[in-house]
Amino acid sequence: MQVITTHINSDFDSLASMVAAQKLYPEAKLVFPGSMEMNVRLFLKMPVVQIPHLKTRDIRLEEIDLLILVDTRLADRIGEFAKIVGRPGLKIHIYDHHPSQEGDIRGEVEVVKAYGSTTTIFVDILRQQGIRLSPQEATLLALGIYEDTGFLTFASTTEEDILAVAYLRSCGADLTVISDLIDRDLTQEQISLLNTLLQSIERYLISGTEVVIASASIEHYVGDIAILAHKIRDLENVDVLFVLVQTDNRVYMVARSRIAGVDVGDLTRAFGGGGHHYAASATIRDQTLVQVKETLIGLLHQRVRPAIVARDIMSSPVKTVSETMTIQQGRQAFDRYNVGTLPVLNQAGDLVGLISDQTINKAIRHGMEKSMIREFMQTDFLTACEETGIDQIREYMIEGNQRFIPVMQHGHLVGAITKSDLLRAMHDHLLHLTTINHQLHSPASEHPHPRNLSRLLREQLPQRILSILQTAGQAADELGVSAYVVGGFVRDLLLRVSNFDIDLVIEGNGILFAEYLANMVHGRLRAHQRFGTAVVIFPDGFKIDVATARIEYYERPVALPNVELSSLKHDLYRRDFTINTLAIQLNREKFGYLIDFFGGQKDLKEKKIQVLHSLSFIEDPTRIFRAIRFEQRYGFKIGKNTLGLLTSTIKRDLLTRLKGYRLFTELCLILQEEEPIRAVIRMEELNVLKFIHPQIRVDEHIRRLFNEIKRVSDWYQLLYLEPAVKTWLLYFVGLADQLTVAEFTDMCRKLEVSQKYYPLILRVKIKHQSVVRNLLALSQPKPSQIYQLLSPFSLEVLLYAMAKSPAEEVKKMISLYLRSLRSTKVSLTGRDLQSLGYQPGPTFKKILDNLLQAKLDGEVKTRQDEIAYVKQCFPDQTSDNKTGHKAGS
Repeated sequence: MQVITTHINSDFDSLASMVAAQKLYPEAKLVFPGSMEMNVRLFLKMPVVQIPHLKTRDIRLEEIDLLILVDTRLADRIGEFAKIVGRPGLKIHIYDHHPSQEGDIRGEVEVVKAYGSTTTIFVDILRQQGIRLSPQEATLLALGIYEDTGFLTFASTTEEDILAVAYLRSCGADLTVISDLIDRDLTQEQISLLNTLLQSIERYLISGTEVVIASASIEHYVGDIAILAHKIRDLENVDVLFVLVQTDNRVYMVARSRIAGVDVGDLTRAFGGGGHHYAASATIRDQTLVQVKETLIGLLHQRVRPAIVARDIMSSPVKTVSETMTIQQGRQAFDRYNVGTLPVLNQAGDLVGLISDQTINKAIRHGMEKSMIREFMQTDFLTACEETGIDQIREYMIEGNQRFIPVMQHGHLVGAITKSDLLRAMHDHLLHLTTINHQLHSPASEHPHPRNLSRLLREQLPQRILSILQTAGQAADELGVSAYVVGGFVRDLLLRVSNFDIDLVIEGNGILFAEYLANMVHGRLRAHQRFGTAVVIFPDGFKIDVATARIEYYERPVALPNVELSSLKHDLYRRDFTINTLAIQLNREKFGYLIDFFGGQKDLKEKKIQVLHSLSFIEDPTRIFRAIRFEQRYGFKIGKNTLGLLTSTIKRDLLTRLKGYRLFTELCLILQEEEPIRAVIRMEELNVLKFIHPQIRVDEHIRRLFNEIKRVSDWYQLLYLEPAVKTWLLYFVGLADQLTVAEFTDMCRKLEVSQKYYPLILRVKIKHQSVVRNLLALSQPKPSQIYQLLSPFSLEVLLYAMAKSPAEEVKKMISLYLRSLRSTKVSLTGRDLQSLGYQPGPTFKKILDNLLQAKLDGEVKTRQDEIAYVKQCFPDQTSDNKTGHKAGS
């Protein structure tokens, strides 16, 4: 006898798998080993459902020669059938999607695949073998997949599950029936039990992870406890949930987990149950609810991996000093890296001590500058490994009074954790735990927790950009490095502003990563070995910037920085403002994880521009321009302390020591903003404009001129004409409108304006006046006259003249030229003239010029008109006429 069976407390995936298996084993009987979930029982009792099935009491176990197990491989989950497992002569065939574990039943045939449901395995087989399904069968199989994958939303859902449902739909699966069955209302008994479970909820913080246990004792068994567990998880937004229900001498356990650190399948196996990492259950006999709960809590403490470990919060690579360095050299290292403690290495590269900034300063005060660091370093200290949990690290710092914890792996220094790293990690995690319920009911609940931006990335980014980020994460995983998208991209993502300029920072070899990524996308690479940076150019020309995580230090104010390899934290610390220090990790396991070392989220929320340290503007005064630009772009305010540092730098006249091209670059960026006049006004308020030119003033005339430039450039851009206008160039000339040509030329020289732009800028400054003057001199001009007057000038000269002139007739004539006249062309060519009998030579230009003039003025319209015009106006220029004249003479 052939028997198809499954696990006790059977669900729709079990039932669907059994029915599908019978398509492969038509002689086999369907036998349930024990209880079924309530929805399954109700389904089988429906009059339209005709699925013959038996229970174990209906058959003789000794007559079974082939046992087909579906959706399980555990002996303690198949009831009475466990008694015949291992019997000589019994063949066992297994179809299952659960992960393998010790003690699994072994079969002669084993089809085990990590799909979201076992039903999907059968759909694959049936489709490959060409076995057709009726609409009723397809509906049941789709029901099994939908239930086990949460309507294809669970993290366990695979591509194969989705394709299987699509195939079943093509076979006639009825989604209305499926929806009615899965979304069936709770019974009165279930509602009462759900209320009891909700009131009993207890929360435990275990290794930094919140675990919720809901428990109840009832007189009579209530089915579908798994459905109640899902209700509780969704209502309470729980990451790890255990539901314990006692009735008679049994405790039913249903477990759910959303995080990697808690494997509920492993935990339930300790109670004789099993399941997946994320969903499992167990039935425990002869133990009280209290006993089960105490055992469970003990197991949780033993087996739950810390939610946060040293690897998650450490900085790497770590800056170090040598034990043979002098105290004076140590002082220079601390100034360079801006840290409070540095690890000390011996000549073999082994960690032998720690030295603090405070110790260095004390040694210098005592005149010990030439002494070696090893004479003063701390040699008695605690270390962590990459897997050390956050609670243990906190204990090291508090009990060991140690503010800096080196992280070691296999005897090598791989990272370091500071007190601020620990506090930030603890704060973020505590914030997550305490706000999780609030987020569920708040208006912002549609957005994910701010530490995980995966959903926001999917909502805000085009699929192409999202795919590029995911591919970068895949490349990082395959190379064993960490990849982050950083800076303005992240800032604007949080502000819901479109920005697809992707800057990646790699903790590892950035150029090697860029080469690998370029190969993956079939792109090209442009690398800069000195700075550890590269540009990956995609086949369609799209570019992303890649940089190795690095630290920059300035040997003197205003100087360009020196660069060394470092960690992500140090890389972000070198940036201009806190709102630009945000990063999102791209590695698959932590894709979308937001990293905020310096309070960038808070400053975005409070709309503040803040520098990271007090020497920021002194080291790089161009940050003054960027502070103004970001402040005006986003409607933010420069923070009080930052504003004080900014004005102090301006008073020191450090901007005068900058190279002119750096000033010009920052000014151009401001002039490329949507509303540059706001930033220009702010520059005048802060006394910055004097560094561009001391005679520049932002009066009412300049404000009106900027408004006109914006109006004119916006008008032109709406025409979608070529070439594109360099709007910043118009604003640049407008800013200096009140300067003489000599003063303007001097300003351009001081700003080191490149030869690429200088001639054009100067022409705009000088020539726009003659454009206006010559147009006003025309009386009832013909279109050809307007064309002849304006065609020699560049687009920028014309638009600036249009903005500058108050005369409406001037604006109309320039508008007519740009919209229509400029693109007017004649149909005839030199070759056409030859075919008409005209000899090549200077006459061709005269003919074509006259023809264009006639077309501009509307005298000719079609090609035939052009031919007639040429023959009429130039009758004696053809070779025939010339030949005939000679013959007649």
